[in-house]
Amino acid sequence: MLPLRVLTINIWNRQGPWEDRLRLLTKGIAELNPDIIGVQEVIHKPRGRRDQCQACALADAWSAAGGPAETFVSFGPAFSYENGDQFGNAIISRFPLHQDETFTLPGSDARSAHFARVETPAGLVPFFVTHLSWKFDEGFLREEQVLGLADFVPSVVRAGDLPAVLVGDLNAAPDTTEIRFLLGKHALERRSIHFTDCFERVGVGPGFTFHPEENPHAGLTFEAPRRIDYVLVQGPDSQGRGLPLSAKVCLNEVVESGDRVAPSDHYGVLAELRMS
Repeated sequence: MLPLRVLTINIWNRQGPWEDRLRLLTKGIAELNPDIIGVQEVIHKPRGRRDQCQACALADAWSAAGGPAETFVSFGPAFSYENGDQFGNAIISRFPLHQDETFTLPGSDARSAHFARVETPAGLVPFFVTHLSWKFDEGFLREEQVLGLADFVPSVVRAGDLPAVLVGDLNAAPDTTEIRFLLGKHALERRSIHFTDCFERVGVGPGFTFHPEENPHAGLTFEAPRRIDYVLVQGPDSQGRGLPLSAKVCLNEVVESGDRVAPSDHYGVLAELRMS
């Protein structure tokens, strides 16, 4: 059986040249051929047309570009704007999604984690996508949020599920307390959880996903390059399921014609996981 191909990407909502970025995102996703995509910074219109909801627009464009004829989309809000539009996380999948749920993460910054059980050929995969607080001095908020994830993940994972997958823009480098907690390398409040960082296990190079020196949209911040986007898996288990087979930074094309345009202000991460 083929490995499960998992992609994560923060699409930077509608900032910058969205239509141009959507074309680059669609082109890149079609070339990557993922099975499941975790998407952050999604703008969703609860009562709008399908093409007005970013995750649905991206899914439809992927299908039109040679992706799966049918896609499955699930969205979970983090907060709502005054006009009723919602901002949050989404899952796009070539496989059916079941029992989706959104969990509000603790803390004063409106953040959430979105979950669905994905019906893959190998079995049901509990899939989580999230987006943690972004400021450098908000490590304390991210610590609260990962503690929330440590409550949410086991509350929905069931016996018989394949290893859970957690993806997203975690806004923290691998050596921070909040990431070390997720990897079982540091306890918080006498509690622990364990995921495997796919890029740490099988990726090559620094793996920068926020790269102001190369990405024109990230360059607006003048920040240092860093790795802050992740595909994590609660594996491998005793049968080798959840074993990371490959991981790479992707969706990092920069088009030079006219204004420089990249798919987003973040790069994506694609990982292949053994699930059988």
